[in-house]
Amino acid sequence: MSTNPPNLRPDLAPAPVFETERRAGQPTIGMVSLGCPKALVDSERILTRLRAEGYVISPDYSGADAVIVNTCGFLDSAKAESLEAIGEALSENGKVIVTGCLGAEPDYITGAHPKVLAVTGPQQYEQVLDAVHGAVPPAPDPFVDLLPPVGVKLTPRHYSYLKISEGCNHKCRFCIIPDMRGRLVSRPAHAVLREAEKLVAAGVRELLVISQDTSAYGVDRKHDASPWKGGEVRAHITDLAREMGRLGAWVRLHYVYPYPHVRDLIPLMAEGLVLPYLDIPFQHAHPDTLKRMARPAAAARTLDEIAAWRAACPDITLRSTFIVGYPGETEEEFQTLLDWLDEAQLDRVGCFQYENVAGARSNALPDHVPDALKQERWERFMEKAQAISEAKLAAKVGSVQQVIVDSLDDQGATCRTKADAPEIDGNLFIDTGFEGLAPGDIVTVEVEEASEYDLWGRLV
Repeated sequence: MSTNPPNLRPDLAPAPVFETERRAGQPTIGMVSLGCPKALVDSERILTRLRAEGYVISPDYSGADAVIVNTCGFLDSAKAESLEAIGEALSENGKVIVTGCLGAEPDYITGAHPKVLAVTGPQQYEQVLDAVHGAVPPAPDPFVDLLPPVGVKLTPRHYSYLKISEGCNHKCRFCIIPDMRGRLVSRPAHAVLREAEKLVAAGVRELLVISQDTSAYGVDRKHDASPWKGGEVRAHITDLAREMGRLGAWVRLHYVYPYPHVRDLIPLMAEGLVLPYLDIPFQHAHPDTLKRMARPAAAARTLDEIAAWRAACPDITLRSTFIVGYPGETEEEFQTLLDWLDEAQLDRVGCFQYENVAGARSNALPDHVPDALKQERWERFMEKAQAISEAKLAAKVGSVQQVIVDSLDDQGATCRTKADAPEIDGNLFIDTGFEGLAPGDIVTVEVEEASEYDLWGRLV
């Protein structure tokens, strides 16, 4: 078992998990899913449709008749990673269909890889299917091609991402997501809850609620009501979280923008309906930097909100991401961020060095920070964040925690507490008495040891 590195990308989804078998002559499609959990959900939707049409999913290039690469285009480094993945798929397989966020720039892709069969943008499921049909015609067998009841999933069976909306109404200068995915479009409340109910019935023990802006859910629908279990439920994040919390699984909220009504979620966490965990991308703390980012410049009030959340739910875990080296960031502004972090004492923190992104308005800002200085500030930031994490985890030694088992090997069980999201946060390891455990089990442990990012414990 390995501990989590301190520079883990908080925007990356877990590696896909493929569980499938192929019959003789069955058409086979490979899938490379890059980027965030929202892109992973898009991949699941595409594969669900393909499975329904009789395709089988291959975990490697050599076993596939064609390969779909679901790309990320948020940062230049992500674009480079996507182009590299496309090139590798072309080299290993030859038949490649490109979709996802980078697909919004087809000339950029075909300029680097002119031999791709097709390029489609994000959420263009029908065009992806048309491209697959053209490359590898379907050959369904209605007697054996049965679709799993919750569709095709690329995550372990005991947890699942649940996307509640698409798009975003914010206009942050460093972000091009609204250009790629459009404005906020929320799913009806009953559709989200019906999917959540099916997932739990199929054995999912943890629902990871995602979107571009989770706390804005339902704004575009004017928080309309849907019929649900003999009553009604509003398309509002508070109502949605409350109803999901009644399904019997852990419910974890990601990408929550700090609107005032977020405080209404905290009592649900204190009651145990929703995990006491908030993933909020604060991005920075200095008001001038936040203004240049076109984000609300209210860091002081945010500290008041954090204090109120902790007063209402002392066990709450706060995760956030920050950008250092944003254009115009002075040493004074960066020091303000470090001082704010000292005061906020966030539990889980990720940090990016600013990058120009094609199409982002921040590219045109003056006073870009040199790369060497960005790196130096990132190291100082992470050193402080690591010290805070180490102290907070050390305080948990001797406590009793509920954990969910993610995986096992001959060394022990890799688990997570309620304070840990898969892949982006820490782990709790059990290295004795773990033989009877299985992935998805929720068990009680006493914490015996802590490091900067991970815990070790024994079964109680």
